[in-house]
Parts: sequence; structure tokens; C-alpha cells
Amino acid sequence: MITVGIVGANGYTGFELMRLLASHPEAKVITASSRSLAGQKIADTYPTLKGAYGDMVYSDVNLEEVAKCDVVFACLPHGQSADICGKLIDLGTKVIDLSADFRYDDLPLYEKTYKLTHPRPDLAEEAVYGLPEFNRAKIVGARLIGNPGCYVTASVLAIKPLVNAGLINPKTVIVDAKSGVSGAGRKADVAYNANEVSGSFKAYGVTTHRHTSEIEEKSGATVTFTPHLLPVKRGILATVYCDLTGKPEDVDKAYEVYNNEPFVHYLGSSLPEIKTVAGSNCCYIGAKYEEKTGRLIVVSCIDNLIKGASGQAIQNMNVMFGLPETMGLPLVGFHL
Repeated sequence: MITVGIVGANGYTGFELMRLLASHPEAKVITASSRSLAGQKIADTYPTLKGAYGDMVYSDVNLEEVAKCDVVFACLPHGQSADICGKLIDLGTKVIDLSADFRYDDLPLYEKTYKLTHPRPDLAEEAVYGLPEFNRAKIVGARLIGNPGCYVTASVLAIKPLVNAGLINPKTVIVDAKSGVSGAGRKADVAYNANEVSGSFKAYGVTTHRHTSEIEEKSGATVTFTPHLLPVKRGILATVYCDLTGKPEDVDKAYEVYNNEPFVHYLGSSLPEIKTVAGSNCCYIGAKYEEKTGRLIVVSCIDNLIKGASGQAIQNMNVMFGLPETMGLPLVGFHL
């Protein structure tokens, strides 16, 4: 049995980890820490966890105790995670970091994007980017995983096969993406309360969103990225526009890279929607060619909290420890 610790367990990604791991046959959460809620019952914050975790309480952050676990999931803010993850690695445990602190191959690019000096460049160089569909061999046995962002996962899974196949002009990629409100995290902010979000739809971070550089580094394309806030709880729908330089009939061949992937499904010219994926660890992708402009239009959907965060983190854990990749993870969405 793999023993699991979660640091920063009080947020949505921490909750989703605990919810999913409650059904994992080979992993058990033995400590869930939160500085702000230390000593409080987890079920007081998330009553739905009562059946699986009983009267378990949030612990304070004691790294020596947390490091006794076989693996630790770090659900901490960008910039705050690297130091704690580094200390956990030094204490001998494996870490899956859900922040951006260990995602970049280009450290100066990370520091420019997040306006931070990385405290552990040694580990940033060692860390493995946790997108199993393209990095599985490096994830096996790794000590430190940088778990991808939600917008990035939806975008890269759509773009990278086309770039790798040489089918598109990589300088013409536009990603128009929409996310449910849970993507902003569990925080008290007027911009995300029901009255402000319901019945509205807006773009944000236009030309400045930090995930742009991560999408570019991992996809190999130059990207114009515009995120939007949807008045729904969860899900991401990314519409990708790009100039097709190869043959339209070769697009299906490019996406054959996912033929044996349990969590990524290419639908051809059928286009997915959020209800296709919400509640699952899957990404669904569809594509159509517009003859009059020579552009390819690709739609990619994921659940931002599962394949875009906690589910992908568990997928990475399974690969790290040599377990079946699908273990404990939902293959079917809610639909309703």
C-alpha cells in the first residue's frame, strides 16, 4: 500500500485528491495538512469526505512527518511550493507538485513568467514534466514531478501531435479557452461569487496569462492564448485555430498517437463538450478543417480539477510506482 501525504489539502485540488484516492485500491491518504485549518475535522470543510475519512483532521505542516509517506502531493501556490517540495525531496520522499514551480525546462523562462527567483534550480533541472501521454518513460521512478496546468493540458494534448507531425504552421496557433470557476481555486473573491459569475462570460489575462509560456514550451508552438471564465463549476473547453500546412486527411493520422492512451480520445470531426469529460480523467479532442481559410479548428475538453490537476497527479503517481495507469481514476464523466 502506497502511503500518501497531501500538503495544502484544504483547497479544491486537495479535496479532489482525497475524493479520488478514497477509491484507490493501492494508495491511502495518511496525512492531509493545512496551516489555516490545522486541527479541524476535514469533514467540517468537505462533508462528502466523512464516509471515507471519518473524523480525520487537518494536520499542521510538519515536513519530517509528511516525508515519512511514500509520496506527497503538494497543492500549494506558485512560488511557495518549490521550497517545501525541495525540503521533502531532501528528506527522502517522492513529490508530485501541482504548482508551476517544477514544470519548466527553461528556468529563466519560469522566473520571467512568474517574476520569481527559483529557490531550487538543482531540482528544477531534475524534475520531470508530468504529462504521461508524452513523458511516461521519464515519469517511471522519478523523485519529483511537475504536474501540468489545466489550460496547458487541454491545449498541449491538442497541439503537440500536429506540431510533431509537421502538419501546421506553429507560429499561427490561437488558443481560445474557457474554464469553470473552480479553476480560480477555493478563495473568497468578489469576482468569483455567484452573483458576479452567473449569467456572465468574460475574457481575462489577455496577452498576459502565465500559462502561455508553459503551453509554448511544451507544445513547440508560438501561441496567442486567451482564457475565459465560464459560469459553470468545472471543465475546460479549448478551441485551437491554426494554419494547416499538410494534408487535411493526415490530421487523423497525427492523432493516432493517442490510439492506445486510456485517457485521451480523438473523435475525428465530432466535437466534444464539457459534459463529455466533467467527472472523468479524460481528454476528448475533435477537429475540423475550414477549406476557405486553410485553417484547422481543434476542440479539446477536460475536467480542470481531474485531468487538469488532481486526476493527472494520481495518473503520474500510478506511473511512478509501476501501477496500472488507470487505477483509481474515472474513465467516464458525469454527463448530467
